[in-house]
Amino acid sequence: MKKIAVYPGSFDPITNGHVDIINRGLRMFDELIVLVAYNPNKKSLFTVDERLEMIREVIKDFDNIRVESFPGLLVDFVKNAGANVILRGLRALSDFEYEFQLALINRRLNRDIETVFLMTGYKWFYTSSTIINEAASHGGSVKGLVPEHVNQKLVEKYAHKKEGL
Repeated sequence: MKKIAVYPGSFDPITNGHVDIINRGLRMFDELIVLVAYNPNKKSLFTVDERLEMIREVIKDFDNIRVESFPGLLVDFVKNAGANVILRGLRALSDFEYEFQLALINRRLNRDIETVFLMTGYKWFYTSSTIINEAASHGGSVKGLVPEHVNQKLVEKYAHKKEGL
């Protein structure tokens, strides 16, 4: 039986920290589903379709990764996908409390689904999509913190936003 894990997140945009978790997750699981989650409480820079496209470009050389989106409960997606593991990355202690709460509610909603935490590689401890977006929005270089084609998308997105002012 294949070991399938779901790696959910907003991925707005996908960072090299996310890529690190994906690569390391593939060493643990036979198949990984990268799930672009809808978060109505977050204002996104990129549309869901744009995020799906960027992630698909990142993982194009892998045949054991799928990229999907889902607007409902994560545990429902995990069950319907034939998986029983949620993969989550932790950067620092500040992430832990929120992630722990999510893991507990997911466990309460479906006791057959486990959450596995991976510490992000030390190079990416300070990297988050929010920080990347903030730096890029002010013209800062995020080269090396995101895949190259994502860097280009950020440059284009913020160039258009400045033109619209």
